[in-house]
Amino acid sequence: MDGLLVVSVEQAVAAPYCAARLADAGARVIKIERPEGDFARAYDGYVKGESSYFVWLNRGKQSVALDFKQAEDLALLHRMIAKADVLIQNLAPGAAERAGFGSAAMRAHHRRLITVDVSGYGDHGPYKNRRAYDLLVQAESGLASITGTADAPGRVGISATDIGTGMYAHAAVLEALLARQKTGEGRAISVSLFSSMAEWMTVPLLAMDYAAYEWPRLGLTHPFIAPYGVYPSADKVPLLISIQNDREFERLCHGVLDRPGLEKDPDYATNKARNSRRDATNAIVQECFGAQSFETLAAKLDAAQIAWARVSSVGDLSRHPQLRRTVFTSNKGEVSIPALAASYAGEPERLGDVPALGQ
Repeated sequence: MDGLLVVSVEQAVAAPYCAARLADAGARVIKIERPEGDFARAYDGYVKGESSYFVWLNRGKQSVALDFKQAEDLALLHRMIAKADVLIQNLAPGAAERAGFGSAAMRAHHRRLITVDVSGYGDHGPYKNRRAYDLLVQAESGLASITGTADAPGRVGISATDIGTGMYAHAAVLEALLARQKTGEGRAISVSLFSSMAEWMTVPLLAMDYAAYEWPRLGLTHPFIAPYGVYPSADKVPLLISIQNDREFERLCHGVLDRPGLEKDPDYATNKARNSRRDATNAIVQECFGAQSFETLAAKLDAAQIAWARVSSVGDLSRHPQLRRTVFTSNKGEVSIPALAASYAGEPERLGDVPALGQ
């Protein structure tokens, strides 16, 4: 994306994620901040005194601090937008319009401009003017109601709503850029935290709409599939297995449980049968797993071609043999993070630097 100019009036997570991915691909991204800076700069100080969120999501950008109430600053922003290919903003509802750079007005003046409005609830409906944050939308969308255990709903442990919204915005920008090559016209894109999570909630919603099925909170298990859950080994290592079909269950019985023939028992021969007696199914698996070490079980599961995982801690992830890493530089030194998920030959060894305010 060399030669592409992105102006992003952004804060927090969702819009910065979208802009960071464009910067990773070579676009020039100018991050517009308030004079006091993006408030995400002060979220925490875990990365050598800097915010973990900020250094992750603002690599490869330039920072410009503007006060839109000042005529000169607003005029500078308009000059930047006039040269931009993409304008992203995730200010409070209506703030961009009130400040004088709303997407409709900017698109009217610049037909090739792609605008991206990131909001809590979108540009329609009774909630369109409501402020929103990640956890609030996890709750409002129903995601929290199916997350956690039977005792209480829970929060997804990362900013899933913000990150998912940023990913949708990034994909929409790429589609708009491809379309512009054919039509010469830009596009007005609106993406909201709520709509992003509503799409992620499609399967539980379908189950409710068409079968009145209340999706349960089950922790680390699955409402339709058994055995599917955590079974500690004799040395107390939590292993999670997922038996997706009857052929896998047969391999589990023969190669791990040492119960050949169980797969032919009518009580366990099909997933529906196993799921209908979930407690008994789990007890059979746990009896076997609880009598063997993690190392022994890992070898047997691999040999039987059974999908499994250890329930890892964040510390385990940091040391994980499968983790690829990349690096970039912040004001406090070099930072190492997980490599971008999509890899390709010739990908850059480093990502862009994190800017200081106004840098």
